[in-house]
Amino acid sequence: MDCLFCKIIAGEVPSTKVYEDDMVYAFRDIAPTAPEHVVIVPKKHIASANDITDDNINYVTAIWKAVPKIAKELGIDGGGYRVVNNCGSDGGQTVNHLHFHLMGGREFGWPAG
Repeated sequence: MDCLFCKIIAGEVPSTKVYEDDMVYAFRDIAPTAPEHVVIVPKKHIASANDITDDNINYVTAIWKAVPKIAKELGIDGGGYRVVNNCGSDGGQTVNHLHFHLMGGREFGWPAG
């Protein structure tokens, strides 16, 4: 499979890991739009939100369980943060592997960038 995020999860492409468990991998975004900007992905390849099923929803649940842990580790849980998912090319998805952007930190505004 020629998926960038699958290669990152497998360690074939370097990343700056922020969090990892059996189902979730999170790493720093290479083009951050906030003081803290982390990409959170399921370790199972799911192309987009359109491909979430009863068989893989446990990966999405695991991501949402990881979000507050990651936010706390980054020190942005108190001030607040934003979690964004882009779905499909018209929705701004550039890597066809389900992922969520966790963004926050001082001086973070919306829209990002």
